Amino acid sequence: MSVVPADALVAIVLLSLAAMAGVVVADADAPTAGDRDALSPPNETTDGPALVAVLPNPVAEGDAGEYVVASFPDPTAIGNWTLGDDDGTAALPNVTVSGRVAFTATPAALPPDANESVDRVVPVDGLPRLANGGERVVLARNGSRVAVLAYADAPEAERWTGDAWVPRGATDFEPGQGGPGEVRAFVTPDTAVPLDAIAAADDRVLLAGYTYTSDRVTDALVAAADRGVTVRVLVDDAPVGGLSAREVAALDRLQEGGVSVRVLGGEAARYDYHHAKYLVADDRALVLTENWKPSGTGGHANRGWGVVLNGTEPVGALNRTFNADWTAHDAEPWLDNRESVDPVLREPAGGSYPTRFEPATVPVESTTVLVAPDNAEESLVSLVAGAESSVRVEQMSVGGVDTPLVQAAIAAARNGTRVRILLSSAWYAEDENGRVVERLNAIAEREGLEMEARLVDPAGRFGKLHAKGVVVDERHVVVGSVNWNRNSLRDNREVAVVLTGDGAGRYYADAFDADWRGGAGGGENVEPRLLWVAAIAAAALAVLVCWRRVQFEYEGELQG
Repeated sequence: MSVVPADALVAIVLLSLAAMAGVVVADADAPTAGDRDALSPPNETTDGPALVAVLPNPVAEGDAGEYVVASFPDPTAIGNWTLGDDDGTAALPNVTVSGRVAFTATPAALPPDANESVDRVVPVDGLPRLANGGERVVLARNGSRVAVLAYADAPEAERWTGDAWVPRGATDFEPGQGGPGEVRAFVTPDTAVPLDAIAAADDRVLLAGYTYTSDRVTDALVAAADRGVTVRVLVDDAPVGGLSAREVAALDRLQEGGVSVRVLGGEAARYDYHHAKYLVADDRALVLTENWKPSGTGGHANRGWGVVLNGTEPVGALNRTFNADWTAHDAEPWLDNRESVDPVLREPAGGSYPTRFEPATVPVESTTVLVAPDNAEESLVSLVAGAESSVRVEQMSVGGVDTPLVQAAIAAARNGTRVRILLSSAWYAEDENGRVVERLNAIAEREGLEMEARLVDPAGRFGKLHAKGVVVDERHVVVGSVNWNRNSLRDNREVAVVLTGDGAGRYYADAFDADWRGGAGGGENVEPRLLWVAAIAAAALAVLVCWRRVQFEYEGELQG
């Protein structure tokens, strides 16, 4: 007979009480915010030169540093071209240009990211001032309009790309793809996140996270710094619920141990949240769905996915992303930020769970690093919607049926693909996820689709579902921090990898299938008679319920 841990009994009580009380708690792992996309007139382009960006409202006094970016696919002499807006027009200089070109009246005042993201800067005398309240920018040749870029009210320091307002300093990376090789696949809490890459590092360790409280990881990072390794840690400055006292202590200890620590955010932040969860150690990298805290990396609660990577291209792409964020204007040294922090109390998770899936070294044909908001949405929507045989989705939540990735999954089902979506049943997500499950299953029944959604049954194998994993056609696996909601795709810094290969596909598909079966055969099952025993025990546990519920919240249930 399997024994149900005390934590599981308490969880049953909590779920019941939350359901009876109608408790609805926001999914703070996927913090919501209004889309940045502005409502503006459509933009006109031809197949040739096009207007691709405009910065109407720089931070500098007098809007010095305004610019317009045009794309010229072929070398083009622009001596007979003009650039203007609703109030005037300026002649472009008699030069030949190609690629992405920034036109500005004040080249010395351009923001650094403008120079880094274009092939050439061209000064234009008499270029009309751009209206912060919105207007049309027109590129013309011999008086004939070639391209138009229209925008509405311009936020400070953000550039308009025709699709969205992009914050100052935001990156525009392409996916980073590596060739064949091997990766080490694992799931938590079956396995604590392996830290051998840190222990073996000789040159550098770069850790990016949302929240950070792990003593285990701190020990490894401080030991690396003691060996003379350059160690840097970058985390969000204001996660949902605030910085915990444990995180403040952990960051202090890192700083005292020779680790450089910065926090990302502030009023001029490029992204709503720095939600990425990865690490680079010399020529290896680690990408996770979990935060750097005991419930995730310590193997004490969360069902999560992770992978250890090799290869110049994927490791290089992660290194590039880290360095861009580390040097950005919204990355502040921890010691400069510390005095403004009002820490909140949270206790670490301390659960113990069985090992059902051992780590495995598996071959891959390719590894692709995706970054949000740069390139993840387009790549993931295409991958899911283009599935040919199966889609397995394991997520804490999906943000509703109308979100881009859920719509891609529905599209795959409509093309004959079998789709299964598994969501968290934790007390703070059960109501919202239950409604999503009902809607998806209703769509499947109405349209005759081979699509099914359900809430996970941990059955004593883990504490809560926190994974952000996808398996497509048992060949393509997505592991990383990307939640299936608009905010994650468009407003957060997120990192994920796509592993392509039958070995990787089978490993994570097996892990998903076990979680899908849950109490019906996916792990250590809770025997039926123990359920009514738990109900009787609820009365005896009444005194503990409030304490445990607070502990659930304080251990980071409401963070990503």
